[in-house]
Amino acid sequence: KVRPEYRERFEALPEEYSHLYLAIEKELTAVICIEDPLREEAADMIRALRAEGIQKTVMMTGDSEKTAASVARRVGVDEYYAEVLPEEKAGFVEREKALGHKVIMIGDGINDSPALSAADAGIAISDGAELAREIADITIAAADLGELVVLKRLANGMLKRIGKNYQQIIGINAGLIVFGIAGVLQPTTSALLHNTSTLLISLRSMRNLLTDRTE
Repeated sequence: KVRPEYRERFEALPEEYSHLYLAIEKELTAVICIEDPLREEAADMIRALRAEGIQKTVMMTGDSEKTAASVARRVGVDEYYAEVLPEEKAGFVEREKALGHKVIMIGDGINDSPALSAADAGIAISDGAELAREIADITIAAADLGELVVLKRLANGMLKRIGKNYQQIIGINAGLIVFGIAGVLQPTTSALLHNTSTLLISLRSMRNLLTDRTE
């Protein structure tokens, strides 16, 4: 219990801290506030990922409801879950996958390992726990969360490039077939043009993926 004279001070404890309570004979004696600083780029990273096509962002943490709500509000995630155990994180990922969603899990702690393993793509941070890095599919080499946005842009650029290449190859091959049927092109010429076009499109694919953003 909390003494009446300390009640106001207790209720005014800062939300952004995790709290450890010390009680003597069932009476609250002290509160230790532990700060886990929020990365400065976290909110910008969430906004940038949303702009790149991420439909929903969810934060899962073992912290208390009060601390989790404060962090979620500052970062701007769509949903948050507090006091979550490692197996509950993995369970959430499995449920989302069962609904047909593609799930990316980002974590840096040992407690994140089950969820990293269960996700479609697990991403670990280089300064996180070694176990998380071993289990994750991808490890971001830099401590800056902005690298996650670069990774998403690369993925978007790759998919866009694959789509363009597929359309071009189908179009060229269809044209070569039509010209071959019409007798305009000899089979050897058609085969040569097919291989040449495939080579040129493959060489084009080797360009920097991020240059597509300026096209």
